Amino acid sequence: MENVLKTSGSSKSGVQRFGRFLSGMVMPNIGAFIAWGIITALFIPTGWTPNESLSKLVGPMIIYLLPLLIAYTGGKLVGGGRGAVVGAVAAMGVIVGVDIPMFIGAMIMGPLGGFVIKKWDDAVEGKIPAGFEMLVSNFSAGILGMLVALFGFVAIGPVVVALNNVLKVGVEGIVNAGLLPLTSLFIEPGKILFLNNAMNHGVLGPLGIQQATEAGKSIFFLLETNPGPGLGILLAYWVFAKGMVKQSAPTSIIIHFLGGIHEIYFPYVLMRPILVLAVIAGGMSGVFTFGLLDAGLIATPSPGSIFALMAMAPKGGLLPVLAGVLVSTVVSFLVASFFIKGKGGDDDLDQARAAVSSMKAEAKGQVKTFVRKIVVACDAGMGSSAMGATTLRKKVKNAGLDIEVVNTSIEDIPADADIVITHLNLADRAKAKVASAELITIDQFVGNPIYDSLVERLKK
Repeated sequence: MENVLKTSGSSKSGVQRFGRFLSGMVMPNIGAFIAWGIITALFIPTGWTPNESLSKLVGPMIIYLLPLLIAYTGGKLVGGGRGAVVGAVAAMGVIVGVDIPMFIGAMIMGPLGGFVIKKWDDAVEGKIPAGFEMLVSNFSAGILGMLVALFGFVAIGPVVVALNNVLKVGVEGIVNAGLLPLTSLFIEPGKILFLNNAMNHGVLGPLGIQQATEAGKSIFFLLETNPGPGLGILLAYWVFAKGMVKQSAPTSIIIHFLGGIHEIYFPYVLMRPILVLAVIAGGMSGVFTFGLLDAGLIATPSPGSIFALMAMAPKGGLLPVLAGVLVSTVVSFLVASFFIKGKGGDDDLDQARAAVSSMKAEAKGQVKTFVRKIVVACDAGMGSSAMGATTLRKKVKNAGLDIEVVNTSIEDIPADADIVITHLNLADRAKAKVASAELITIDQFVGNPIYDSLVERLKK
């Protein structure tokens, strides 16, 4: 059994790393996607303020700009600055000659270009005669970029187009058969396992953008970003739970529903895993309502705040979006209430975990005499970790401690970190990144008493 658990944990970590890599290519470019979405919503013939001249921006941005940005970022993740340039050049091999957004092709060619130039640089390191470094550097990037681009044009591009056509037929079949609500069976549990970024930016986003270019909107942008299921869970805790869990729910509701940080409700489900049935039911009912009312968004709302969903709704399409969110909230609330009502509270849950974590660190001699940097790390390094770092930073400052507190993604934890705070599901990846730092695992980034315990310990 232990071996099975280890294998399962390893598999999940592998999926999370792959998902983190996919989302790492998209997340830094979300601003560009939002810009494209706003331009589309405003200036296309069915937009809020149709403008034939300005609408000419829509096509080139979706066909060239966005895939190139993804490829550039993917190449940089693998091969640094030179990898970014070669990755962008390589992506042109799959972009030209097609009339569909080549996001999947860009996600392949960008990292491939970065990998090729990195391997070249490693192979010739220390072997280039003095004075020829710049010449070899520039020409190697140019030649390798050309070769990878040609490879993409001849081999990768046609394969991606064929796969895209198969995927399109499959998706259309699911939609036409009315089976789209069943996707919640995979999406909602996947979110709880911190695969939300991988699903949203790696799969649903590209599908949605392709559909939006043809129909002006896409329901795929609503499948993972719908805040309704999580809101129903938090409302049920607020109404029926007791103690600290009940008291923390209103703050979590604001952060989740208005701020769009969905990770805030994950621990509430993990505390009582049966509640995964509530988020699945909420997700399925929401998707059914979206499909019934022909709801859709023009671009990916990021973060998944209700405000972002409203901003990305097409002209005349706001009420169907809000209706789907409302239905999913109500259904999730009703199902969650059945499991929460009368079950008591978890008043000391976080306090106990905070105390255990602190005592474990002291018992293992992990408490450092001098702490200069604390890192709060989450999967994407943007949402929940930023909220946690802000909270801890204020407490550290009020305590008069000269300690730097920063937030990063798991993959970007700096080597000089003295203490790393991350979610318990990400612990293995954090250990692999910085083994020398003290690791503190938590199940909730916001409102966690472990911050107070840590500050008190550091003051001593």
